[in-house]
Amino acid sequence: MNWFPFWPLLGLLAVAAILPLAASLFRPPAARGRREADLALYRAQMEELDREREAGRLDEAAHRAAVLEVQRRLLAAPAEADTRSGRGAKLALWGMVAAVPLLALALYWPSALPDMPSAPFSLRQQVAARDEEMLELLRSRLARLDPATPQAQEGYRLLGNAERSRGALGPAAAAFKRALDARFDPELMSQLAQILIEDDKLDEAGRILAAALPRAPQHVGLRFLSGLVEAKAGRPERARELWQALVAEAPPEAPWRTMVERRMQELP
Repeated sequence: MNWFPFWPLLGLLAVAAILPLAASLFRPPAARGRREADLALYRAQMEELDREREAGRLDEAAHRAAVLEVQRRLLAAPAEADTRSGRGAKLALWGMVAAVPLLALALYWPSALPDMPSAPFSLRQQVAARDEEMLELLRSRLARLDPATPQAQEGYRLLGNAERSRGALGPAAAAFKRALDARFDPELMSQLAQILIEDDKLDEAGRILAAALPRAPQHVGLRFLSGLVEAKAGRPERARELWQALVAEAPPEAPWRTMVERRMQELP
């Protein structure tokens, strides 16, 4: 079959897809504070997760875990934004505007089969096996490191994130625990507690948080997750108490303040 009529349509679709990006290059730069940017990103990510759930691409458990991760990142975000020049960003955008349709054409031209099926199961198995092989290599190298070194901590952090991304919450928690063998890190502690909460291990998460908070009493993530454990364990009054204290001590411009307040409103 002759697919020539398809190419003008493909080109038009590519141009239409990048028009909003191109239009942004001609707008005057708008100043945006870190708080506004973080909240805008948070809202966009939450809306996208809700759409994925409504479309059936995320079940309730996956949706809750993804929402919690977005909230944790918002809590961990620094209060001030770095000052950066917009020139580099505009050059990058121009490059994307030019490269996207060319790259799409280059990838499509060799096959020219719009009805090509998705990757077969055997190929997906090969990819999974390759990923497991890489993780096994990382584990073997970590086993040869002194667990008290910063290199070991970073390696176990990477391993934990990799295990978590493929849904292996038990191995992910084990990797974060090994990362904490090197030294106490409140951010690592909060990530470990979040994984345990996702895995419905609320008692263990509560013990982790209770041990971590005296060492980092002002860490926002640890305090928020402490309230989340209470809420999920059926103790909404205690959760409200913890979150109210967190909000009371927060600066007015804290980007996560609105999220915590909304969580309090959702309590029974």
